[in-house]
Amino acid sequence: MQETILIIYLVVSIVLVGIILLQQGKGAEMGASFGAGGANTVFGAAGSGNALTKATTILAILFFAIAMAISYQNSAPAVVVDEVFDEMPAVEKKSIESQLPTDNTGGIDSELPPADPEAAKQEAADKVEAAKEDATKKVDDATKAADEEKDKSGNGQ
Repeated sequence: MQETILIIYLVVSIVLVGIILLQQGKGAEMGASFGAGGANTVFGAAGSGNALTKATTILAILFFAIAMAISYQNSAPAVVVDEVFDEMPAVEKKSIESQLPTDNTGGIDSELPPADPEAAKQEAADKVEAAKEDATKKVDDATKAADEEKDKSGNGQ
């Protein structure tokens, strides 16, 4: 509907501009009033309007009427119809707190150093000792595995 009105509005405006450009202005008779012997005065009575003048009047009225109709049509609030969400089932809303982890292992507290410097030194020393023990155990396991592999290959010859 709106597209049809816009097309009619466009056609009316183009025809109106064309008819206005076809008409002869009042200033065209000006030379005749300054000694050329014309009967018309410069801005005298124009007499009865011809067909172009009447067509211009009708098209101008139609142009403004369509402009007001389009303005009125666009001023009404649009009704939004959302069919996609009407068909979806309702989803239960969960609070953000229910999605947070509940265990206290790790987190920001484990990233912060202890407030006591002596406790921090002791904790660092404990971690270094644990790392040494872990490394020693891995070296011993690797050595044992290499010895077993050597024994297997030596017995197989």
